[in-house]
Amino acid sequence: MKALRLTLLIAFVVVFLVPIYVLLATSFKPLTEADPSQAWNLPQAWTLEPWRVAWEKLAPGIWNSILLAVPGSLLSCALGSMNGYVLSKWRFPGADVLFTLFLFGMFIPYQGVMIPLVELLVNLNKLAGVQGVFYGGLPGLILAHVVYGIPICTLIFRNYYVTIPDELVEASRVDGAGMLRTYWSVVLPVSGPAIAVVIIWQFTSLWNDFLFAVFITGPRSWPTTVMLNNIAGAQATPYSQQMAAAILASIPTMLIYVLLGRFFMRGLMAGALKG
Repeated sequence: MKALRLTLLIAFVVVFLVPIYVLLATSFKPLTEADPSQAWNLPQAWTLEPWRVAWEKLAPGIWNSILLAVPGSLLSCALGSMNGYVLSKWRFPGADVLFTLFLFGMFIPYQGVMIPLVELLVNLNKLAGVQGVFYGGLPGLILAHVVYGIPICTLIFRNYYVTIPDELVEASRVDGAGMLRTYWSVVLPVSGPAIAVVIIWQFTSLWNDFLFAVFITGPRSWPTTVMLNNIAGAQATPYSQQMAAAILASIPTMLIYVLLGRFFMRGLMAGALKG
């Protein structure tokens, strides 16, 4: 049985790595070799030219994605943490109903809110007397993702905070600490695993977003996904450049998983049996 399990694991690893091999092999090929019929072949003439061109085309989008994903993830994390704290440790009449309404927001498809969302952002531009900020710029895209991320972030933090003993909160109340003081001094310092889960979740969602980005932002604010989609030739498809660009676009999310991945399952499973 052990040998069978090991064989299956190796087979799954090979299947998983095959697309990565094709990506890497093709990204180092000159355009004359980058053809689907030669996808499995190693380059006959290795070149970094596809990487150089891909970086030049993708660099503005990568910077826009950083400006989108970093503040969007932090804002979502802060709001989800505070919501989860209140809903788990400072109970009030109707808390369960409010939490259920939060969860309903997770099941609203992006396509169902596109028209009202665009109209809202256009009206925000008019109210603020600006152009290309909320609709057409990154602030509007950040706002959309933060609002859309509140339900899942609240759920993750709420399920994590129910595992924190109520006695800690009660002791802080006895010592005279209010809601915010208790949150800052008692709850937040032990929130590392939940914060890691939310940062990974939201950062990945923001970085990989295409639908909201293509509808809400303009050319100057296009993130990586939209720029990646636009890397195509008029007469021939530059496969090597597309493969190099795809790898460049995936590096930030891989780094996030490497840095925070050890907290991911621990924070995700917290509260699974309680609350």
